[in-house]
Amino acid sequence: MDVHGLSEEAKRGLHTSEESSDDLGVDFRGRPCRQDKHGGTRAAVFVLGLQAFEMMAIAAVGNNLITYVFNEMHFPLSKAANLVTNFIGTVFLVSLLGGFLSDSYLGSFRTMLVFGVIEISGFILLSVQAHLPQLRPPECNMKNTTTHCLEANGYKVATLYAALCLVALGSGCLKPNIISHGADQFQRKDLRKLSSFFNAAYFAFSMGQLIALTLLVWVQTHSGMDIGFGVSALVMAAGMISLAAGTNFYRNKPPRGSIFTPIAQVFVAAITKRKQICPSNPNMLHQPSTDLVGAKPLLHSNKFRFLDKACIKTQSKTMESPWKLCTVEQVHQVKILLSVIPIFACTIIFNTILAQLQTFSVQQGSSMDTHITKTFQIPPASLQAIPYIILIFVVPLYETFFVPLCRKLTGNDSGISPLQRIGAGLFLATFSMVAAALVEKKRRESFLEQNVTLSIFWIAPQFLIFGLSEMFTAVGLVEFFYKQSSQSMQSFLTAMTYCSYSFGFYLSSVLVSAVNKVTSSNGSGTSEGWLGDNDLNKDRLDLFYWLLATLSFINFFNYLFWSRWYSFGPSATHHRAEVNSLEELEDGANKDSKMEMPRI
Repeated sequence: MDVHGLSEEAKRGLHTSEESSDDLGVDFRGRPCRQDKHGGTRAAVFVLGLQAFEMMAIAAVGNNLITYVFNEMHFPLSKAANLVTNFIGTVFLVSLLGGFLSDSYLGSFRTMLVFGVIEISGFILLSVQAHLPQLRPPECNMKNTTTHCLEANGYKVATLYAALCLVALGSGCLKPNIISHGADQFQRKDLRKLSSFFNAAYFAFSMGQLIALTLLVWVQTHSGMDIGFGVSALVMAAGMISLAAGTNFYRNKPPRGSIFTPIAQVFVAAITKRKQICPSNPNMLHQPSTDLVGAKPLLHSNKFRFLDKACIKTQSKTMESPWKLCTVEQVHQVKILLSVIPIFACTIIFNTILAQLQTFSVQQGSSMDTHITKTFQIPPASLQAIPYIILIFVVPLYETFFVPLCRKLTGNDSGISPLQRIGAGLFLATFSMVAAALVEKKRRESFLEQNVTLSIFWIAPQFLIFGLSEMFTAVGLVEFFYKQSSQSMQSFLTAMTYCSYSFGFYLSSVLVSAVNKVTSSNGSGTSEGWLGDNDLNKDRLDLFYWLLATLSFINFFNYLFWSRWYSFGPSATHHRAEVNSLEELEDGANKDSKMEMPRI
């Protein structure tokens, strides 16, 4: 839905809505949206359906993938763990592509339609490989140390990688657009509904995870991975049906061309005019037309002040190129993008911890007593469902009781600010690894010294603590980035939050390899280190968990520094600019709000 391809009626509708930039939107035919028909909770419900089904499908694959590649493809344990973390990391890294295509060319709705089909095809290919013996190596018991199992190679491993690439591409491009498209159904000035939507999206996420980690993982374990992957394809198809069912009700944000061009123009113009002196009065900088209805003061600060040179007008009478003269609005968005990078970076360690819960903690559970009764065993991957069982009750309580109470105390429409919410989650994450380290030490010693196998429920606390941590950090990060973005970059900035997952999982792979090399007997990585054996009873997973707990604790204090730097910048002055972000709008509409104010 390119703006240039809209009908004249739609274009007039877009321009007449300048007085409230969040009213920009068209239906699936490119006509201006009607407030009584399009958007709102009714439209968002269909998007939440896709959120739950997509998470159900991808979580069932991702959380039990290490079991498949270890037992069926015969990858060594450390290599299998790295494959899983790299796969999940790629899913989230590809989200940047999805955000870019959505904001620049396709729009959220079309992007989801295209890449949803790609994700389904990846699940089908995984199911085919798991079903056909000729696409897998000969059966072998990887836990039997006396036999040598043939690792998958050639076209067999190529088929696996092709399927995982399709799933990663589809899921990655979907994720940021699910959130941004759902949030686009509400007006940006309606902060309470927006905050409630982000909590509802996490509730849908938790429900999807819960069903995946119980029912679907049980299907994989008892009916075979081929049936399990096939069920994921069917579940994803149900999600696409949910998305399509809401077509007539969506408010669609038209793409506005490449989002990188205005950013590049700011840097080029600032470098070109690097010898210019910034005026002491920000009102002298190049601004959009001041007769815009809805123009309001835009906070200005000395952060990244060198970029202000992109707005300096020369004495030339000829009109300057956009690559030599930019508006304060463009500079504002670039400064926000640079300012949020440290906040983004502080969540990487948090997601490195998440990577352990989906890899080593699953194998940790496999080494424990999985019996609930004499006849029923719980699949180790299903243990990850414990926090989501709790969260499906905690999230509604958080929205119903905690938020209204904090709203009265803080005056903030979200209860606590997104930055405070992120910080609370980062603090809790440390204790997840402390619990994991203590339990692993006890499990290992009990087996080696007493020949006792602990119950799998001993590792429940590490999942529960991290689940509560994720409720704060994951939702807070998405809400924070969405509210800082302009209309033209909502999907892309939302995708940046998923990139934190990506870097966290990649960092996990690097740490595993580095720890193995450093802790090996000769330092060359040729002999076994902390995580170098396929047997956890010979490894020192507890020491690796303590390393992560230490890194997480240091990272929390690093976050405190950068969040304070973001919230309390240099003293601000004002100038006129078009309202183009939620925080600016909130500043004018709710002066009592205590949410973070972006300053340029």
